[in-house]
Amino acid sequence: MIVCDSYILVINPGSTSTKVALFQGTQSVFQQDITHPTEELSKFEKIGDQFEYRKDVILSVLQSNQVDISQVKVVMGRGGLIKPVPSGVIAVDEKLKYDLQNSPIGQHASNLGGLIADDIARGIPNSKAYIANPVVVDEFEPLARVAGHPLFSRQSIYHALNQKAIAYEYAQSRSKKYCELNLIVAHLGGGITVGAHRQGRVIDVNQGLDGEGPFSPERSGTLPMGQLISHCFSGKYTENEIRKMVTGQGGLMAYLGTTDARLVRKWAEEGNANAKLIFEAMAYQVSKDIGAMFTVLSGEVDAILLTGGIAYCHTFTSLIANRVKKLAPVHVYPGEDEMKALATMGARVLLGEIKPMSY
Repeated sequence: MIVCDSYILVINPGSTSTKVALFQGTQSVFQQDITHPTEELSKFEKIGDQFEYRKDVILSVLQSNQVDISQVKVVMGRGGLIKPVPSGVIAVDEKLKYDLQNSPIGQHASNLGGLIADDIARGIPNSKAYIANPVVVDEFEPLARVAGHPLFSRQSIYHALNQKAIAYEYAQSRSKKYCELNLIVAHLGGGITVGAHRQGRVIDVNQGLDGEGPFSPERSGTLPMGQLISHCFSGKYTENEIRKMVTGQGGLMAYLGTTDARLVRKWAEEGNANAKLIFEAMAYQVSKDIGAMFTVLSGEVDAILLTGGIAYCHTFTSLIANRVKKLAPVHVYPGEDEMKALATMGARVLLGEIKPMSY
């Protein structure tokens, strides 16, 4: 357990909402999910244009709830789509802000996190702004980058914040250091990523953003290459339609018209044979990737950790555990608490456990 008395403000923008929380160390003092009406967001041409709007809404919510942020020492923003970085905490500076505004990868609401954090921190004496473990954390070794053709290379884009937080939590529960363990962590959410954590570094993981690994509630995962190429050049689909087929309208959504794994499980239990097949196939594919990461770690694995929203479904985690339990002990950490994870990273900075990096 991390004990820190200082106040930490956490800002986590999502596509249609922004989560804001005040922590004293790792203890939540105030937290609220702010929903942004579609008609409000539609006024902005680009996500970056939402900066002032979202910042003003956050400050208004804090003020209306009489949340005093004058004593905040650290403002943590959700990391965005920037250049590949090592894991850890990154100080928000002009270079980072430029890439958050002009992402080399693409625009996402999370890019606003560091920008808003910096702006708010500037208004609080002796306060600093940081981001931590964005999705582009890259700790790959050369072998993991080889894709199979020199025009392509494998990329590290995954649920770094939650995977690292759960790995760190597991290590603490065993009175170990994260850097002493070899772990396989599977994040089971709207996207699914399975990472090989070797002594504190994720040396391989499927690129869950747009193409590798198991299919998930909204993503197709790895597709048969020949069939995909044929569809791309069939003339039936635009590039944008193919991209949506892969990310957003793939997986459970494509097969069953829903991204709700709980509903799919219910249908399966009620006798829907197709729902049962697809539900079990998703668990089957996750298990295969866990097996692949077992080989990446040369069979030396201390534990397999299952986390994310779908990990609340005991039926699904049991399907995975039954296939992989002979590889290593399986532990389930349902959900993802990004706010606490960000606050924990901020607290570790204040305690001197982590030295913030420059971008």
